[in-house]
Amino acid sequence: MTNQRIAPGTTLTIDAASFFADDGTAVTALPELEANNSYYNVYVNGVLQMQGLTTYTPGASGTGALVINVPADSGALPRNSPVVLEIINYYPETAVTVTS
Repeated sequence: MTNQRIAPGTTLTIDAASFFADDGTAVTALPELEANNSYYNVYVNGVLQMQGLTTYTPGASGTGALVINVPADSGALPRNSPVVLEIINYYPETAVTVTS
């Protein structure tokens, strides 16, 4: 959640340690995104944010962070706005059995 109003034309940086995992435990690091098999979504107040408004940096607290750019021509982010970071990493596997 945002702890203050974020004005248009500014950025909001959320450290890795400010997030919680699905089970409610504190996050200690943001995971690496698998090359060609991953993506992330950001929701603010339940609304999916457009690509290009956020920057994701994996890593532990102090390094790992999510940066949200609030466009200058938009409204401010109100105080206490929930921010949800959804990370999807795919680990594709295949098994082939050929019988004749």
